Amino acid sequence: MPIEDYNAAAQKIAALLKTLTTTGGLRLKYRITAGAGAGEPDGLEGCEIYVELGGPDAPLLTQRGGELLHALEHVAAKVIRLENEEHDKISFDANNFKAIRAHELKVSAEAAAERVRRTGQPYSFAPMSSRERRLLHLAFRSFEDIETSSVGEGARRFVVAHTKGYDASKLASLQAAAPSFGGGGRGGRGGDRRGSDRRR
Repeated sequence: MPIEDYNAAAQKIAALLKTLTTTGGLRLKYRITAGAGAGEPDGLEGCEIYVELGGPDAPLLTQRGGELLHALEHVAAKVIRLENEEHDKISFDANNFKAIRAHELKVSAEAAAERVRRTGQPYSFAPMSSRERRLLHLAFRSFEDIETSSVGEGARRFVVAHTKGYDASKLASLQAAAPSFGGGGRGGRGGDRRGSDRRR
């Protein structure tokens, strides 16, 4: 369901951020873009509201893998009454943290696709958040000969790249070699077959 009133949603998010900067004492600057033009700089996923954060305390938001940044994004989604499956309609970033990570994932996807083509074997990435898994799936859409599946459960869920038409039931016994490039690949661990699905 689309966000019906971008202006009202942006005002609610601005009020939340104002509380953080006044009552909470965080030294942050922010810019909210809603509706047209709200897409993220990485271009991999579209969103309807994009919030850029900066200022002296912005580095606090990106510590521990952007834990606080993601928490703020989650709270903002609740404030504007988005359902859990709609949280990708809003995106917060600070000092290009998420944009840089998205670029890293895109580069990793390109290298993994080349490896799969060269070896004919599936390639598994390290476990990552649902947003990062989604970014990987989106990055692989540009390759006509490579598909992706998500394997595993909960915090151990990860993405596997494989040739188009590969028998996904074989992913349960997957033993991928550790990658020689950055991007979170890992070796030696397959996922639970019951936890395998395409592009999620």
